[in-house]
Amino acid sequence: MANNEKMSREEAGRKGGEATSKNHDRDFYQEIGQKGGEATSDNHDKVFFQEIGHKGGEATSDFHGKDFYKEIGEKGGKARKKLLIK
Repeated sequence: MANNEKMSREEAGRKGGEATSKNHDRDFYQEIGQKGGEATSDNHDKVFFQEIGHKGGEATSDFHGKDFYKEIGEKGGKARKKLLIK
Protein backbone atom coordinates (compact mmCIF):
# COMPACT_ATOMS: atom_id res chain seq x y z
CA MET A 1 0.00 0.00 0.00
CA ALA A 2 1.38 3.39 -0.98
CA ASN A 3 1.71 6.10 1.65
CA ASN A 4 -1.06 8.22 0.11
CA GLU A 5 -3.66 5.41 0.07
CA LYS A 6 -6.12 5.02 2.92
CA MET A 7 -6.46 1.69 4.67
CA SER A 8 -9.88 0.07 4.34
CA ARG A 9 -11.93 -0.57 7.47
CA GLU A 10 -11.66 -4.28 6.80
CA GLU A 11 -7.86 -4.12 6.62
CA ALA A 12 -7.62 -1.91 9.71
CA GLY A 13 -9.89 -4.29 11.63
CA ARG A 14 -7.86 -7.30 10.56
CA LYS A 15 -4.58 -5.67 11.58
CA GLY A 16 -6.03 -4.54 14.90
CA GLY A 17 -7.40 -8.01 15.58
CA GLU A 18 -4.07 -9.62 14.82
CA ALA A 19 -2.24 -7.21 17.13
CA THR A 20 -4.77 -7.76 19.91
CA SER A 21 -4.56 -11.54 19.61
CA LYS A 22 -0.79 -11.38 20.03
CA ASN A 23 -1.18 -9.46 23.31
CA HIS A 24 -4.03 -11.40 24.93
CA ASP A 25 -4.80 -15.01 25.81
CA ARG A 26 -7.95 -17.11 25.78
CA ASP A 27 -8.98 -15.95 29.28
CA PHE A 28 -9.06 -12.35 28.07
CA TYR A 29 -11.47 -13.19 25.27
CA GLN A 30 -13.66 -15.29 27.58
CA GLU A 31 -13.85 -12.42 30.06
CA ILE A 32 -14.83 -9.79 27.50
CA GLY A 33 -17.31 -12.21 25.94
CA GLN A 34 -18.93 -12.80 29.31
CA LYS A 35 -19.10 -9.06 29.99
CA GLY A 36 -20.68 -8.51 26.59
CA GLY A 37 -23.24 -11.23 27.21
CA GLU A 38 -24.16 -9.77 30.59
CA ALA A 39 -24.50 -6.28 29.13
CA THR A 40 -26.68 -7.64 26.33
CA SER A 41 -28.97 -9.47 28.75
CA ASP A 42 -29.29 -6.31 30.85
CA ASN A 43 -30.27 -4.24 27.80
CA HIS A 44 -32.67 -6.60 26.00
CA ASP A 45 -35.82 -8.51 26.81
CA LYS A 46 -36.96 -12.10 26.23
CA VAL A 47 -38.44 -11.24 22.81
CA PHE A 48 -35.06 -10.02 21.55
CA PHE A 49 -33.43 -13.34 22.39
CA GLN A 50 -36.31 -15.29 20.86
CA GLU A 51 -35.92 -13.34 17.63
CA ILE A 52 -32.16 -13.82 17.35
CA GLY A 53 -32.53 -17.49 18.26
CA HIS A 54 -35.12 -17.90 15.53
CA LYS A 55 -32.88 -16.16 12.97
CA GLY A 56 -29.93 -18.31 13.98
CA GLY A 57 -32.01 -21.45 13.70
CA GLU A 58 -33.16 -20.50 10.22
CA ALA A 59 -29.61 -19.75 9.10
CA THR A 60 -28.36 -23.03 10.53
CA SER A 61 -31.15 -25.06 8.97
CA ASP A 62 -30.35 -23.55 5.58
CA PHE A 63 -26.72 -24.60 6.00
CA HIS A 64 -27.07 -28.13 7.42
CA GLY A 65 -29.04 -31.07 6.10
CA LYS A 66 -31.32 -33.58 7.81
CA ASP A 67 -28.46 -35.93 8.69
CA PHE A 68 -26.76 -33.23 10.76
CA TYR A 69 -29.82 -32.75 12.95
CA LYS A 70 -30.36 -36.49 13.27
CA GLU A 71 -26.77 -36.92 14.45
CA ILE A 72 -26.82 -34.10 17.01
CA GLY A 73 -30.23 -35.21 18.25
CA GLU A 74 -28.94 -38.72 18.85
CA LYS A 75 -25.86 -37.39 20.66
CA GLY A 76 -28.01 -35.16 22.85
CA GLY A 77 -30.38 -38.00 23.65
CA LYS A 78 -27.52 -40.32 24.64
CA ALA A 79 -25.90 -37.64 26.81
CA ARG A 80 -29.21 -36.93 28.55
CA LYS A 81 -29.85 -40.62 29.11
CA LYS A 82 -26.42 -40.96 30.78
CA LEU A 83 -27.28 -38.08 33.12
CA LEU A 84 -30.64 -39.58 34.04
CA ILE A 85 -29.18 -43.03 34.75
CA LYS A 86 -26.68 -41.70 37.30
